[in-house]
Amino acid sequence: MRKTFRLNCISRLCILSLVVLLFSCKEGTKQVDNLQYVDPQIGGVAPFLQPTRPRMHIPNSMVRMYPDRKDYRDDQIRSFPLTVRSHRSDAIFNFLPVSGNFPEDQVPVSAWDQELEIASPYYYSTWLEDFDITLEYSPGEKTGEYRINYPENGTKKLFLKALSGINWTMDDDGSISGTESFNGMNAFAYGVFDIQGVLAKSGKNSWITWPQSNQNQIQFKYGISYISIEQAKKNLGQEIPDWDFEKVKSTAEEKWSKVMSQIQVEGGTDAYKRTFYTALYRSFERMVNITEDGRYYSNYDGKVHSDNRNFYVDDWVWDTHLALHPLRFILNPEMEADMMSSYVRMYEQSGWLPQFPQLEGDTPPMNGFHSTIMILDAWKKGIRKFDINLAYEAMKKNALQGTMVPWRMGAACELDTFYYKNGYFPALHPDEKETVSRVHNFEKRQSVAVTLAASYDDWALAQMAKELGKSDDYKHFSETAKNYKNLYWKEKGFFMPKDKDGNWIDIDPKFDGGMGGRDYYDENNGWTYLWSVQHDIPGLQNLMGGRDAFEKRLDQLFRENLGRSTYELNARFPDFTGIVGQYSMGNEPSFHIPYLYNLTGSPWKTQKKIRMLLNTWFKDNIFGIPGDEDGGGMSAFVVFSAMGFYPITPGVPVYTIGSPLFSKVTINLPSGKKFTVSAPDCSETNKYIQSAKLNGKVLNTPWFTHDDIINGGTLELVMGAYPNKEWGTEKWTE
Repeated sequence: MRKTFRLNCISRLCILSLVVLLFSCKEGTKQVDNLQYVDPQIGGVAPFLQPTRPRMHIPNSMVRMYPDRKDYRDDQIRSFPLTVRSHRSDAIFNFLPVSGNFPEDQVPVSAWDQELEIASPYYYSTWLEDFDITLEYSPGEKTGEYRINYPENGTKKLFLKALSGINWTMDDDGSISGTESFNGMNAFAYGVFDIQGVLAKSGKNSWITWPQSNQNQIQFKYGISYISIEQAKKNLGQEIPDWDFEKVKSTAEEKWSKVMSQIQVEGGTDAYKRTFYTALYRSFERMVNITEDGRYYSNYDGKVHSDNRNFYVDDWVWDTHLALHPLRFILNPEMEADMMSSYVRMYEQSGWLPQFPQLEGDTPPMNGFHSTIMILDAWKKGIRKFDINLAYEAMKKNALQGTMVPWRMGAACELDTFYYKNGYFPALHPDEKETVSRVHNFEKRQSVAVTLAASYDDWALAQMAKELGKSDDYKHFSETAKNYKNLYWKEKGFFMPKDKDGNWIDIDPKFDGGMGGRDYYDENNGWTYLWSVQHDIPGLQNLMGGRDAFEKRLDQLFRENLGRSTYELNARFPDFTGIVGQYSMGNEPSFHIPYLYNLTGSPWKTQKKIRMLLNTWFKDNIFGIPGDEDGGGMSAFVVFSAMGFYPITPGVPVYTIGSPLFSKVTINLPSGKKFTVSAPDCSETNKYIQSAKLNGKVLNTPWFTHDDIINGGTLELVMGAYPNKEWGTEKWTE
């Protein structure tokens, strides 16, 4: 019976996909359901660090489900959560269905079978090998529903993992509720079964059994809240009032189909489409909306707030300001406006503009105040429905009063005071002992990375000051935005560290700086950070000796050998993945680098490199992500690059052109307008642009503006197998 059920389940999905495909091909309709190309298992095995996860959820909603296992290779599932509280899992309210005579004083786990797992954004199914149970799941926004198919004539149990708050309780009607505590806040769950069971305790854990039931399929639906159990119950009643698993599934599918249909592609291979639409799916996990019935609980001040706007959490700005937020500035500016407003409200509630705003509050990973860049980028791209004056106050406070010490939060310390006075973050010599207690024992000072990040952040603050007519601030922060120049050692040709006395520290920028180069850089070496001046690329070119010298260094980046074994490099720089020469495709600071050829007069090299990087590192298989995907940060790079353009400098409303994977890309804008990239001769071979037109007019620059997109229009690209080295050679003046 179990095998028949699994095969029937797979068959139903295949038939459904076929029907959708046939229906979409009817005369007068070319649009297909792009969900057929989404494979959440892509990237499920990571090079070194974090894999992607087959996450089931409604776009940008607070309930997300992922089975508790290490990655795709892990052959045991430990439990299933009702939700996860952050992108990196952190599962809460965990359970596992069990059959047979499993002892209740032990914690169960089960093997699973990779080939029998079905994963889509809106539906999940797996077979628990040890218990011969098939489990199904579909998500709501603040709810979810499981369908548990037990074997015939066997004991039916459900293991409820002990909570860190109070234990699970069962009411007289058979409903269960629980409170999970973490990092100073609570989550609440309320759930019901279609058959009433019996709750029993076993130590800290709980078990539900159905001793008298002859029904082999048991359904469980639940609501989650960060306000109260009563609100969790209300959420469930509003979203899933009936016992109709297929309705929950179809509702989730419709919501994902709407998101996936916003970008339509033609041409290209099915492999390209699988990579592209899976990347688009991953771009809609974060941030998550935690508003419940016009209210939300904020752990930034520990209060429940009433608000007519949605409140979003779970973001890592160091990763997401580069491509993920810019992608949604195009696809969903209304939601992004609420996200910007959420940042401002977090500042009001906590006193600081956050950088990694999690559910439980801001966390301080990485370096820089890049929410400043993100807010400027939103403003420059026409997103205005948030309090920009309060946002500016927050941005300025971070710049002048907040500490730049990596992985720390709060007020400035002596290292920040030194930076304000001298224009660079001071470094220690190799083996010199740390003297500032504020510095993280593992993350170190990251002196070069901090200086470069602060320069970009201050540039963004200057640009925002200019927008608001604050001339003194504009003048001040425009000057501090040039601080990156203080660490360029011309003779070495790299950004290098200086000590507190202004002396150069002569290191090997390829390899020195301890684990991840963190004494001086961060997760990447000096070759990566050589290009971290997105806000002043002409200035960087001048430091290197002009456009031609700049281009030669770019060439060298992709050709330079490691200078040691790959084993040694990986042991020192585990985040430095997706390597081509000294270029790392697997880490965010590298995303813009291949597009820099567009600013040297050789855009054909950008076209060549982008195609090579996409074809090499973003395959449609289990290894298809070259580094930490970071909840949409890397996937958004893929979406942009596959469409044929990229926002090289967030904060400047301009996109630079690459090489599209498809012969036609149509973006259906929220306004009802369309922006199309038409490249009819595009193929796996024809990757080079021969000529271009924008809205029928000849385009000789390898870039266009944000207004060109949102006003609707067509970018026409004539493609060929060999480069036209005369096209797009105009000089970048921004």
